[in-house]
Amino acid sequence: MEPFRQLEAVAVPLGGINTDTDQIIPARYLQKPRANNFGDYLFRDVRHDARGTPRSDFPLNDPVYAQARILVAGRNFGCGSSREQAVWSLFDGGFRAVIAPSFGDIFFSNSLKNGLLPVVLPQERVDALQDALRQSPGASVRIDLIDQTVAGPGLPPTRFPIDAFPRHCLLEGLDEIDYTLSQAAQIEAYERSRTGPAA
Repeated sequence: MEPFRQLEAVAVPLGGINTDTDQIIPARYLQKPRANNFGDYLFRDVRHDARGTPRSDFPLNDPVYAQARILVAGRNFGCGSSREQAVWSLFDGGFRAVIAPSFGDIFFSNSLKNGLLPVVLPQERVDALQDALRQSPGASVRIDLIDQTVAGPGLPPTRFPIDAFPRHCLLEGLDEIDYTLSQAAQIEAYERSRTGPAA
């Protein structure tokens, strides 16, 4: 997994609240193999009309956001059914972070395990950030995981909370298996200490 320390990138303001995992990736794509580019399915049904034509009013279809890596969303982002593929579709679509006032619990957990940073900021800070981004389409946001701060165009840095363990894993580019393997020497020493002398 690629380490996440600082990220300065184009950010997309996404309107609405309660964006659920079925909007992020429709259920018909859930059986696709992980080897597929799940970014192809990201917001598939809300990005296109009934004929499959991209909707000009959906932010991710605007060329100014083609290189976006940060999504700024409304509260309760990623609610709904449990599907890790929702995180895969965002990650494969180029996103490394989502900023919102709150997240669906399972989506939040899946994000941290897959290298996607969910940043929780107060509602008023998210509102101010979205307003600034709408006034300056294509503007960048800076996320510093070391200092745990977010700064947007014309806005001062704001601290965000994150638990120590997922923060460590993201900073070092470790998933849970990588972390366990990194502790192999200590695990072996503990097992030897519990085994005792041979009979």
